Amino acid sequence: MKYVMFQGTSSNAGKTLTVAALCNILARRGYRVTPFKSQNMSLNSYTTIDNDEMSIAQVMQAEAADIEPNCNMNPILLKPKGEFTSQVIVQGKPAGDMRFDEYQNNFRDKAIKAIDSSLEYLKEDYDITVIEGAGSPAEINMYDKDLANMLIARKTDADVILVADIDQGGVFASIVGTYFLIPEDDRKRIKGVIINKFRGNADVLESGIKTVEEITNIPIIGILPFDETLNLPEEDSASLSTHHFSENEKITIGTLRLPRISNFTDIDPLDYEEDVGIKLVNIYDKFDDLDALIIPGTRNTVNDIVELKNAGLFDYIQEVSKEIPIFGICGGYQMLSKKIIDPDCHESGYGSVEGLGLLDMKTKFGEIDKVIKQSSATVISDSPLGFKAGTQVTGYELHEGITLLNTAKPFLKLETGAGNDQTHVYDGAIDGNVCGTYFHGIFHNYEFRRNFTDQLRINKGLEPLGLTKDTFKESKRVNYDQLGDLFSDNIDMTFFDELLDLKN
Repeated sequence: MKYVMFQGTSSNAGKTLTVAALCNILARRGYRVTPFKSQNMSLNSYTTIDNDEMSIAQVMQAEAADIEPNCNMNPILLKPKGEFTSQVIVQGKPAGDMRFDEYQNNFRDKAIKAIDSSLEYLKEDYDITVIEGAGSPAEINMYDKDLANMLIARKTDADVILVADIDQGGVFASIVGTYFLIPEDDRKRIKGVIINKFRGNADVLESGIKTVEEITNIPIIGILPFDETLNLPEEDSASLSTHHFSENEKITIGTLRLPRISNFTDIDPLDYEEDVGIKLVNIYDKFDDLDALIIPGTRNTVNDIVELKNAGLFDYIQEVSKEIPIFGICGGYQMLSKKIIDPDCHESGYGSVEGLGLLDMKTKFGEIDKVIKQSSATVISDSPLGFKAGTQVTGYELHEGITLLNTAKPFLKLETGAGNDQTHVYDGAIDGNVCGTYFHGIFHNYEFRRNFTDQLRINKGLEPLGLTKDTFKESKRVNYDQLGDLFSDNIDMTFFDELLDLKN
């Protein structure tokens, strides 16, 4: 096994995409290559075909390499819950909720054992591992607690490439500062630097590059331009601002930006629907210009419903539901309940609370283990939202809590999956203009998605498009290859050939 590692001078420097790019390039050249990130903190996760949970970032990197995602590519996933507490996912399965100090002091050895085990597992199927670090390797106050940067480089004897974000300014200081804050033994592992997210004429950087190379004796192996045409899944909710919206779009679908929003990649396919714009709606905003509202997943249903009430949006959503479709996914679906029952404060310190009450049902927490499943189903009946009876859908479930329907009708008939109440029969609920499901990724189903957006067109007096071609699915591969081409066109690829001892 050969290893190379990308570390960043800061968070959001571009490590995720540089790993994906190199995986794509090497895979297209015929190498068996896999991504790896030992520990990731993210609310955006995915269920694998083995019903394991992993970060969506490593899923994207695996897709770029045209391989099936596996939880060993991301053995430790931390999902923040608030109050310095995260749910800890180890090799795809929940290990419990832990405070940061508890995790570091009492769980570190178990985490390292899982990381070692996953690295061994990947050796069986792959020749090259492209590793992503986390944050910055120069967090000197936490260097002895490192689980994602130089510790992994030492374990794998990986050479390191630093990725520096020039878009935020101070790029040369960040490179030099990172270099000199790292202990000398680890510093020797840094073999090159990539300047990322550059806009403009690279000639203006020449003198700065020369000085940095003289100071560090490390080459800057390329400058990656900022490419606004790339449309790839994002790891961090801060990147939600990248979803384009134009006032010229004929259909506007709002997505509620919940404080603890998770799995926001659920809305990505809607970006590819003709005439449709995605508008991100802050909980303190009013929205009188939407044709539909999606309430996405959240890491904490109870806390976010309380914040909706405090923001004054609770009653407003109830009023809007009389005029436009409301669609809830996972935590957003749970919010549509009349009551959210949590007597043991499993979800938050608030206990049980009132939901939006848009569907006659109740959601209970604390009665089941976390559901982690890939699922499939069919739509039960035609609806005013455009969904057609018999339409087949697939998705994945990642939820705690069960939902019990009263007069609300079930939405999906399950073929595989857990569903509302673990009876494996029905999922979701629907009543007129309001609908919800536990299925993440439901809008990745082309026929389902197009039926919905066509109904929104009809509601606006526009002609429906009908079933044509799924541009989302096709464009993902195009975007991965575009990312790989961008990297190879702007980075010295002979550097990697020599570093990994590859044949051209």
